Order: sequence, then C-alpha cells, then structure tokens
Amino acid sequence: MTSDTIAPFAPDAPELHRDPYPVFADIRERDPLHRAEFGYWVVSRHEDVRGVLMNREDFGQGDFTENVRLFYGPEFDVMGQPAYKWLSEVFLMQDPPHHTRVRGLVTGALTARLVRAMEPRIREIADGLIDKMIAQGSADLITDFAYQLPVRVMCDMLGIDPDDSRLPAVIAAIAQSFIVFEARALTPDELTTANQEIGVLQDFFEWLFADRMTSPRNDLATALVQSGGKEDSLSHDELVTVAIGLFGAGFETTAHMIGNGVLSLSRVPDQWRSLVSDPQRLAPGTVDETLRYESSLIATYRTALRDTQLRGEPIVAGEKVLTLIGAANRDPRVFDNPDRFDIQRDSKKHMSFGGGIHFCAGAELARLEGRIAFEQLARRLAGLQAETDNPKWREGFLFRGLSALPVRW
Repeated sequence: MTSDTIAPFAPDAPELHRDPYPVFADIRERDPLHRAEFGYWVVSRHEDVRGVLMNREDFGQGDFTENVRLFYGPEFDVMGQPAYKWLSEVFLMQDPPHHTRVRGLVTGALTARLVRAMEPRIREIADGLIDKMIAQGSADLITDFAYQLPVRVMCDMLGIDPDDSRLPAVIAAIAQSFIVFEARALTPDELTTANQEIGVLQDFFEWLFADRMTSPRNDLATALVQSGGKEDSLSHDELVTVAIGLFGAGFETTAHMIGNGVLSLSRVPDQWRSLVSDPQRLAPGTVDETLRYESSLIATYRTALRDTQLRGEPIVAGEKVLTLIGAANRDPRVFDNPDRFDIQRDSKKHMSFGGGIHFCAGAELARLEGRIAFEQLARRLAGLQAETDNPKWREGFLFRGLSALPVRW
C-alpha cells in the first residue's frame, strides 16, 4: 500500500519536468504500487509495467469519457471538445474490436519489409539535412534535423509536398493539439488552442484525401482512399483521424528520440567517441539505449477492465493505472548501472514502445530513422557537441523531448 513517507504522485510537479528520474526511483524502490494525486494507481518496476501493458484481459483503455473526467470532474463535456472527440476516435485510445480493425490497416502500411525498402530514401533525406547544417555553420539540432527528418519521411509516405506552404502550420498544430494526450486537466487556454488546432489538421487532411480521390498517386494517402469498398475499409472521418495520428506520431516521438540521444551522447563524451569510431555497428544500440535511458514516452495509462490484482492488492474495474515507463527502463533488477548511458549495453528489454496490442505500430520505422540519424551524424559531424547546460525540455509529462538543442562541430 502507499507509503506515508512518499507524497502522492502529481504529473505536473516541477521537478518531473527538470529531471523525473529521482522521483521515479523513489517510487519504484519504496512504493512500487502507489496511489497518485487523483486516486489512480502508479506502477514503476519493470515486471509490473510490463505485466500491465501486456495484459489485454485485465487492462485496456476503458471508458474514454470517464478517463478524461477523472481530471476535470463529472460535469465536463468531453465530446463537446473537438480535440478530445478526435482523440477518442484514435485507435490507440480504443479497445478491440475497433482497435484491432483500424490498427490492422495501419500496420499493413508499416510492415518491416516496406519500412526496410525506405532506407535509401531516409538516408538521402538525412544527408541533405546535414548538408544544410554544414552550410549554415551551426544549427539547432531539433528544428534543423530532429524534426525535419521524420517530417520529411512522413511527407514522402503520404505524398505531401515538404515545401507546401501550409506544412509549418500543420506541424505547429500537431504540437498544440496533441497536448490532449496528456492525462491531466488542460488550462482553458490550452484546451481552446487544442480545439482550434485540431481543426487545422482536419481541414488539411480532408483536403489531402479529396485531392487523392480525383488525382490518385503512388502514395499512402491514395492507398488509404482506395481501400474503400472493402468490408473493413475506413470511413472518411476515420481516414482523417488515422492520417492525423500517423503524421503526428510519426514525427513527434522520433524527433524527441533523436534530440534526447544527441543530448545524452554529448553529456557522456566517451559514448559519442565510441559511436564515431564505428557508426554502422553501434548506431542500432544507440537507438535502444536512448529509448531506455531518455525515452520519448515516459509513462502511459491503462484502465482495469475487470476486478484484478497488482502486487497482491485488489484493483477495481474502472480504476486507472499509470505505468511509469521511464522508471521501468531504469530498474536495476533488469539493467545493470541503469543511470549510466551506455550504447554498448543490451537495452532491448526497454518498454518505450509499450506492449501487447498497443505496442507502437511505427516501431520499425522509428528504429530505422533513429539508426540512420545517429549513424550519419557520427560519420559526417565527428566533432558534434550539443549544449548540455539547462536543456530546454518541452512542457508536458507523458512525452519527454527538447524544444531546442544548439549544436556545434
């Protein structure tokens, strides 16, 4: 049961924004089944986090409306907010059978074979971005590389012109509307902005699919449109919802991974020197170690679908459980010396892609983009060094990434 010596966990605590890992370690070691500020459970040990995320019988997404009202109160009009209404329709937030149907159509576009075929093009994009950085003489790694690489890959997949004048507004809208993924009460200004910006995204992708209906191309947007007529085809609204989710998830967390990795490599220079010495061999391990050590997603929620137990304690159907992925990834029961960043360790047991039926659908693509990013940066910018003092972490709790990272070489 909850220890009297540990304050109830609060996801908006300032210390979590600066460095969540001491708090995570305290909960993991002293109170592994913890009661949080709003009455939900918190699990933090690797075996418990994995157990909840892999257990599709006892844990799932549950009642979306009630999950959101946990933070706002019982009178909050969840579906009256366009951003929350959109989120409720994203397959990541749903349980079977709807989740199974839509996820199957999405993963069909992201199979390992199809992703591997993209490697030459992704490498070409990465090299082009590095060429521009070299020409500039200095760079903000986040805006000049970490975001640009996965954005351009997603543009390629969906057939979007990367020079489309509307794209900067679409990218900004992702950041401002995806805040609804945060399991907390948004401020009135945040919620107003999220509702407005989800409209920007819906308008853009409605235009995209309308265009592909009349002018088909060899791209994913056309393939999605032409799936119509099949028994499990997506409706127009589902197409738009899936496209927004794919586009946003396809670059946001990958950009964080690249930025977090370069920051970690700069803080531990011997690891950067190792990567530079053998980029091809060590880049894959750099991806996994970055995901373990400084994950883009540091926590995720599940709901008890029926009465069950955790660590011998009863969990009542409908209760929420926060799984602290960032704490599980540094559990000394699984990882030796877990607070050291070491790109040559075996990090594959990290939980950053989730687990079970909600395992990240884009994991193969994210790994490929990360591998190419770290490999090419090490090959071409051997003297790369990021500013490591007072890193500028983005606001929010669930997703951890940088808003800026000045680099030199």
